[in-house]
Amino acid sequence: QPQLVESGGGLVQPGGSLRLSCVASGFEVNTYAIGWFREAPGKDREGVACISSSGGLTYYNPSVKGRFTISRDNDKDTVFLQMNSLKPEDTNWYYCAARRVFADTYVPCGGAMDYWGEGTQITVSS
Repeated sequence: QPQLVESGGGLVQPGGSLRLSCVASGFEVNTYAIGWFREAPGKDREGVACISSSGGLTYYNPSVKGRFTISRDNDKDTVFLQMNSLKPEDTNWYYCAARRVFADTYVPCGGAMDYWGEGTQITVSS
């Protein structure tokens, strides 16, 4: 049974840091691009940061570029999101999602994803 399990959320003060983890199981993780998504008002979930199947390519939402870093460890079937300089507007539920890819030349970060996790909540507040 394919599964994605997020962890690492919580309450943090503005300017603080958090590290999210997404552990995948039940599918061949190194053939999937994986990303982090969050809710956007009135829209589908927006891509925050995504990484190609090998980890060689990444995409960042402009709102987080320079503050967040996505990485993956395929030996441990885990994807990480290091979040620095957090802002109150980063408060949201963060979801991990995976999409099967057949080349490591692009990073899907939106649209239909094959598997979703249940999410982890982040609150940035003083």
